[in-house]
Amino acid sequence: MTEDQLAVFIGSGLRLAMPILLAGSGELLSQRAGVLNLSLDGMMLTAAFAAALAAWLTKSPMVGLLVGVMASLVFAFFQAILSVTLRANQLVVGIGFNILALGATTFLYREIFGPLSRDTIPGFGKVAVPGLSEIPVIGPALFNQTGLTYVAFGLVVVTWALLKYTSFGLAVRAVGEDPRAADQAGINVTRTRYLGVLYAGALAGMGGAFMSVADSNTFTEGMTKGAGYLAITAVIFGGWNPWKTLAACLLFGFATALQFLVPTMKLDVPVALLLMLPYVLALFAVAGFVGTSRQPSALTLAFRRGG
Repeated sequence: MTEDQLAVFIGSGLRLAMPILLAGSGELLSQRAGVLNLSLDGMMLTAAFAAALAAWLTKSPMVGLLVGVMASLVFAFFQAILSVTLRANQLVVGIGFNILALGATTFLYREIFGPLSRDTIPGFGKVAVPGLSEIPVIGPALFNQTGLTYVAFGLVVVTWALLKYTSFGLAVRAVGEDPRAADQAGINVTRTRYLGVLYAGALAGMGGAFMSVADSNTFTEGMTKGAGYLAITAVIFGGWNPWKTLAACLLFGFATALQFLVPTMKLDVPVALLLMLPYVLALFAVAGFVGTSRQPSALTLAFRRGG
């Protein structure tokens, strides 16, 4: 492997990991509050489309990002209504929303972007960190990324600090472990879970917008390709810990980047095998073959006050 190949691989792996990391950071907090957002992929796909459309109409990637996040928050709000208020099965709700998002964005894409599918959408440029971006090999790969990449790493720190050092984080952890005891202690379980789902929605929106206005500068049908499911898996793989979840997201990102590295090295490895590698790793993680950890006790369990 040459230095140029290594630099491209590191940069690609980091770029591909960012949508998963953004969505995973939000999902971590939501799951710690007891709500599994299986609809995360649908949130990301909706945000990717909304961000692409808004950026194309306004010629502003920042407007696209904001609209993408708002679209995902609306999605998350309805998820919270069904999962928290109406106490519907979280798994069924998630699958239903994912199907809805895929169908709706595909239809709208064909209706709106059909004749314009090759047009480039305005996107965020790369931001080079002075000094660090000039380090040989790793400098351009690590420190010459879009601003959202640096934001994604910052949000890992924010999520960790929220859970560990704030009263809201204490409430989240209490609700995720024993919502009835938390309620008796004066914690508003419903509000805490709503905020957890909305936090996941906001970060999933950023992850989806990253794909369309910070990475590819376009939108394609089903462009998330299961990134939301990988984010959920990363949370499980990381044992509901922010730093381990970060490591899992990077692992999935670099595993995906292998599909671009291996052909340049002229290795005789089937491309199909490389395409499925991240999902194979996810399967092993969910199946419990890669480490064991205890999930929040009340994860996916509905709470009825006084019931």
